[in-house]
Amino acid sequence: MEYLDTSHFLSLPRPSAGDFHAPIVDTTTLAAHDFDVDPRTGFMPPHPPVERLLSLEGQNYEHWEDLLTQACAADLQIADKEGGLTLEEERRSEQWRTTVRMATPHLIYNPFAQIRASTSKGSLCPRMDNAFLHPYPAHLLPRNSHSSTCNASALTSLSRIAASPVLTYSDDVLYNWGIIDTTNASSSPFGTIDPQNLRVLTTFTSTPSESHFYLTSARIELIGVRALSLMQSTLDELFVGDAIAVRRITKYLNQLGSTDVSGSTSGRGIIGEMETELNKMTVGCDPQVFYEQIRPWFRGIDSSERRWIFEGIEMDERLEEPTELSGPSAGQSSLIHALDVFLGVEQYSHSRTLTGRSSITSTPEDERPNEAIPEASSFLSRMQLYMPRHHRNFLTHLQNQNTKRSLRALVFDALASAGISPTGTASSSTSITVSSNSSLSPSSIIDTDDALNLLSAYNTAVMALKKLRDSHILIVTRYIIGPAARAKRSQQQAQQDDEFYMNAEGVAPLRGSGGTELAHFLKAVRDGTKDAVIAP
Repeated sequence: MEYLDTSHFLSLPRPSAGDFHAPIVDTTTLAAHDFDVDPRTGFMPPHPPVERLLSLEGQNYEHWEDLLTQACAADLQIADKEGGLTLEEERRSEQWRTTVRMATPHLIYNPFAQIRASTSKGSLCPRMDNAFLHPYPAHLLPRNSHSSTCNASALTSLSRIAASPVLTYSDDVLYNWGIIDTTNASSSPFGTIDPQNLRVLTTFTSTPSESHFYLTSARIELIGVRALSLMQSTLDELFVGDAIAVRRITKYLNQLGSTDVSGSTSGRGIIGEMETELNKMTVGCDPQVFYEQIRPWFRGIDSSERRWIFEGIEMDERLEEPTELSGPSAGQSSLIHALDVFLGVEQYSHSRTLTGRSSITSTPEDERPNEAIPEASSFLSRMQLYMPRHHRNFLTHLQNQNTKRSLRALVFDALASAGISPTGTASSSTSITVSSNSSLSPSSIIDTDDALNLLSAYNTAVMALKKLRDSHILIVTRYIIGPAARAKRSQQQAQQDDEFYMNAEGVAPLRGSGGTELAHFLKAVRDGTKDAVIAP
């Protein structure tokens, strides 16, 4: 009997209870649904999440839903907003917190049951934590902010399913949508849910800008479904690895990144369509509303001066105080990570040097709360800990595939087979050989045109991803860096303009919701993506 290699996907161990950090595979087949990746909706669930979870597996969730509904109706405000809270706003927030304190000892929160129902919406517990903490006036706070809703019992269940105890991108985007016109739910020409037929279930501010912000990301996720399909087709062809497979992979890469592709609604390739949708952020999301009213709700422990305490954690010796408590971030999108891994960009964009931190800090190192994250971990690698467990497993699967048959290696192997050096010059030198662990089949001979076409298609896809990150930088500049600079100027503490602010030295850096030093980090990831281009 021939045994599987120990690194083979099917040989990986099943997850153990409480192992939050290890991205261990929990599946017995290679079917996409084992990773919660649907062929019609990608990383989003195939059916609209339940809008209101009343009862499940004998447990009543209606009281939790009532508390969240009350929080939304109370129009809670961020405590450190400009000008501070009015007495009425303080009264409303404290009244809601009192209701929570009185109710939570009698309520049982079981994320197991909620997540077991794949149609449930974003976790109630983390969303209520944000509503509990962020409106808390500073003069009423103890030295440490307390999280009274996500207590030790909830942490126990969350750790067993390897779920984050804080609000994440998946809570705000993947599991926070419904259908506008249910009679026309699947009207997309590609057989997926129509991206324009979505609505948002829950927001903190009840503003159209917040809804549009979430919907833009959700629509990008749905556009990316076709990219996931092309990835699967490419992996299948990599397994074959002959000259025909090279031509087919070239076609798939052109569909992914080309600027002139039939079948693409924008004529820009699928990644280009994602960029186009990202740029539509400006249509319905007001930059000032986002910066002043929406973004503060996303702050986690590493973008806030407040420390979070999970009450009752000392009562269970099996529990450790969570250290990964960053806020929701676009860096938590499994789709973008999948593109990085698939194209072989990950080794550049996920470099361990890209931690999102520099030597310039606004808070002394020994005073930074809960900062126990190892510097050796890149920011984007850390963000995988905030993804749904099965989506992390999907990325692990892609990474494992790359160790055996990677797309990037195929490009080099095809060039070598055609007698072309990595610089693109033809050569008859016998020193140009295909690697011993080549992605090509042993009998394959790739001609010069096919090899150069593959190289061109690959580089075009990488550059399309780089352009997507260019647009993301522009969006971040308009919605975060620009408003932050204007706010600084109004206090006579800013630089002269937004561009100078982005490149200033010796200035306390602006942090993203995930805790990164925003401008420097985003530009480094963008430049790292460009570095993955194979010079022709």
